[in-house]
Amino acid sequence: MRISPIFRIFRNQFTNSYGILPFNTPIIKVNKSIIRNINYEKLKEIKLNNVSLTKYLTSIQDRYKKLLCDKDKKHLTEINKLSPIINCIIHRNDILKNILSLKELENENDSSLRDLVKSDLEEYSQALEKLEEELIANLLHHSPEDDCRDIIFEINSGVGGQEAMLFAKELFEMYKNFAEFKGWTVEIAEYAVTDIGGLRHVSLLISGEDAFKLLKYEAGVHRVQRIPSTEKSGRIHTSTVSIVAMPQPTDIQIHLEHKDLKIDTKRATGAGGQHVNTTDSAVRITHLPTGISVECQVDRSQIKNRRIAMTKLKTLLYQKELDSQLEKMDSTKKSQVRTNFRNEKIRTYNFNQDRITDHRLQGNIHNLKGFLQGDKALEEVILKLDHNHKYEKLLEKVNEINQS
Repeated sequence: MRISPIFRIFRNQFTNSYGILPFNTPIIKVNKSIIRNINYEKLKEIKLNNVSLTKYLTSIQDRYKKLLCDKDKKHLTEINKLSPIINCIIHRNDILKNILSLKELENENDSSLRDLVKSDLEEYSQALEKLEEELIANLLHHSPEDDCRDIIFEINSGVGGQEAMLFAKELFEMYKNFAEFKGWTVEIAEYAVTDIGGLRHVSLLISGEDAFKLLKYEAGVHRVQRIPSTEKSGRIHTSTVSIVAMPQPTDIQIHLEHKDLKIDTKRATGAGGQHVNTTDSAVRITHLPTGISVECQVDRSQIKNRRIAMTKLKTLLYQKELDSQLEKMDSTKKSQVRTNFRNEKIRTYNFNQDRITDHRLQGNIHNLKGFLQGDKALEEVILKLDHNHKYEKLLEKVNEINQS
């Protein structure tokens, strides 16, 4: 990050007032007043401007300093884990200080100075946005689901009859174009059309980098408001389309580790003659991680009974994993789409006003026709939703830590 021309002029005065840290300041010398001295009233647009979060970031710096001073090798793993977070915090604080100093000059009489201030503020704001994305990612635990490349993506027409089905077809085209824009592959698993060209239901198999991470934000009820082509009186109709995004079920591989098995042998019980009742041919195998236990005593041979018991155990474990995946998919569907009613919406497409309103974000988007092309405009909305989601998760984590 370069130091702006405006900032160089006022650097000495600003450093005395606020104690700014230059970029090459050693991490171990971080001053705890670095954040407390920032006038956040003038920085309301900063995403991570939050008292609880500020306290949390300061505690991370203190912890890092303590670990470095301890010089114990056992802390090396934690130090390496905290290092990228500390670097983000230091650079973020530098940028915040620069922004604050420039904001003091926004109302200067010199027009050329104001232009420089505006230019530098834009540059710092863009750098801050990227840095905060990195900081949030470093502070949050990684979700394994976000690595999922293969998903099932379903589009279902809801309330609104034929109009809902026609809009479902438009959304299908939008997401197909978006997949092409992202370089993903798409296969159609199910495709139910209507006589007038609409879609009742379509199920897509989408594969590609960040497929689930991005498309999970599209799951929910999409509401469309427009005058249908079949409407003679010119009335605006409201219809809905629901969308579900789920990770594809994985191939279930059952690998049994010897350390996870407890194998007991005993004498068989019941009919079978003298041999059955006098040898340890019956086998019981317990899978320690799950507690599942199976027995077999159908044969005189302990080896054969063990093989049959192992087969039974694998079958039970396979069924358990299959049930878990199916239950998870069902739960995902229910959480993403509670009902198809018009009030259960995540986004509204108003054709008469050429407006898209994502009800999870502030403000509206215009150029609806361009948005339905399914490229950069859609990606920008999804990335904003992703950022907001991570920020909310981070605040939840911070509040839990501060309350504990």
